[in-house]
Amino acid sequence: MFAFPEQFSNATKANLEAQFALLSALTSKTFESVEKLVELNISTTKAALEDSSSTARQLLAAKDPQEFFSVSAQHAQPNAEKALSYGRQLASIAADTGAEFSRTAESQIAEVNRKVISLVDEVTRNAPAGSETYVSALKTAISNANAGYEQFSKTTKQAVEAIESNMNAAVSQFTQATRKAGAAANSAAAA
Repeated sequence: MFAFPEQFSNATKANLEAQFALLSALTSKTFESVEKLVELNISTTKAALEDSSSTARQLLAAKDPQEFFSVSAQHAQPNAEKALSYGRQLASIAADTGAEFSRTAESQIAEVNRKVISLVDEVTRNAPAGSETYVSALKTAISNANAGYEQFSKTTKQAVEAIESNMNAAVSQFTQATRKAGAAANSAAAA
């Protein structure tokens, strides 16, 4: 007598437990990321308010238009650099979160795959004679699904790397443009 119902019941239970573990892990990572974003936004907002207040006092204390524009030019580059720093920190949080999601999902999926293969092996040991074709087809389907997942995982990693590379290039270009603009504003204010 075969214990298929019991095997499938145990497999279903294990699969549900694995899905719950994955969901819990991803939820935890999501909350950690949101917490980092909130901290970043609070500190950035606080610093921006302090800088704005200081700049406003300096601008109001300007004695003539030239001093006003000089003070404005002095604050342009530091503000742009702060915006760049914020963008980098934001991108770092997003990249770290994506990497954590990938690692967590990969480990959970690998465990589920291991359990499925173990179940298939157990079932095939007790399979009746003449079912070899069906067992082979089942193993091929599982193998193809695993290969598809691996390809999807590689493609996702490549896409994340491309996004990070593009983000770094954009930040670099923006930094260069900001420095040029700041230098131009400083030389215009000095003239």
